[in-house]
Amino acid sequence: MSEVFADLVGQDEAVDTLRRAAAAAAAVLRAAGARPDPTGGTGPDGDTRPGPDPGAGMTHAWIFTGPPGSGRSEAARAFAAALQCVHGTGCGTCAGCHTTMAGTHADVRLVVPEGLSIGVNEMRALVLRAASTPSGGRWQVVIISDADRLTEAAGNALLKAIEEPPPRTVFLLCAPSTHPDDISVTIRSRCRVVPLRQPPPGAVAEVLVRRDGIAPDVAEWAASAAQGHVGRARRLAGDAEARARRDAVLAVPRRLTGVGAAFDAASALIEAAEAEAAAAVAETDAAEKAALQTALGAGGTGRGAAGAMRGAAGQIKDLEKRQKSRATRAQRDALDRALVDLAGFYRDALVAALRAPVAPVHTDTVAMARAGAEKWDAEGALRRLEAVLECRVAIEANVKPKIAVEAMMLALWKG
Repeated sequence: MSEVFADLVGQDEAVDTLRRAAAAAAAVLRAAGARPDPTGGTGPDGDTRPGPDPGAGMTHAWIFTGPPGSGRSEAARAFAAALQCVHGTGCGTCAGCHTTMAGTHADVRLVVPEGLSIGVNEMRALVLRAASTPSGGRWQVVIISDADRLTEAAGNALLKAIEEPPPRTVFLLCAPSTHPDDISVTIRSRCRVVPLRQPPPGAVAEVLVRRDGIAPDVAEWAASAAQGHVGRARRLAGDAEARARRDAVLAVPRRLTGVGAAFDAASALIEAAEAEAAAAVAETDAAEKAALQTALGAGGTGRGAAGAMRGAAGQIKDLEKRQKSRATRAQRDALDRALVDLAGFYRDALVAALRAPVAPVHTDTVAMARAGAEKWDAEGALRRLEAVLECRVAIEANVKPKIAVEAMMLALWKG
């Protein structure tokens, strides 16, 4: 299938909701005199029958919620494509669908925070641009992929736009949940919520085989190890370095033989996360800095070129500050992926201790998990699992990662 919702894994209810809303949005355009079909008709086949009730199921602000890997941003992008579709269906083949999914549509703006938060200045600029008339005559769509990272001031700026929206602007917010810690109650009350669930491993494996051409056995292993996270499953299936990092994390329980070993394991985990983050942002950072320096006259030989570069020091410093914030975010994301893998191991140990009829997360460490279960029993495995989860919460609450991970390693060693 080529239509835009084809790769939303295991989200049938959400897809049905979004399809109906896209059809209603197309009806709104028809009622307003717009022509969704470039052939001049009112449907893909020139159908002139009345469409859905204009406005039914469609609203100007949406929140996509769900656990990591459930496809929040993918769902928002697919919905944006359906809104821009010339047929109002998300066909996947028209110019509106194609450019939206490729990230090049002039009326679709995707906001992905590069640092730890989305600031008020960025949000004000975005809201101002979103108030303009769509260049294609359909919708202005703003996708905020991590709305839970909005600062309070940025949230207030967005709230004002949602309270008084331009007639052809749609806001699509993505957040882990509608809890006040993730999204403010006032914003939540003005949005329609689309809940997504963690897709089952079988559905993830099917997508990896169909879309990415991955061997079925590798796809099944990666889908299970990624715990339903589609993007991570793809990385594990296709990236040898990602698999090596995972193996190093799952070797941690064997390394915890004493206090010194616990601190060594913590340092190794932090250093691995830093190295992964540095590799992930290095190319982007270098390209951004080179582009800025060129724009500011670096390498120029004309009159005033040297003076212009001296005056540009402040702009370069601002860029470096943003890049540092992005690197910090990348490091925390890399560390969180490692903690999720570690939590999966202790979850497998708990399942083994309880003799529960549940499939393991890490099929390649089943023997080690069973050995741990015999040594710790169910209570010990649960305490260790809780230690990993508490570490994730502490880092999210801005505890220094080194301190949080050292505390976790000591708790894992003590049991």
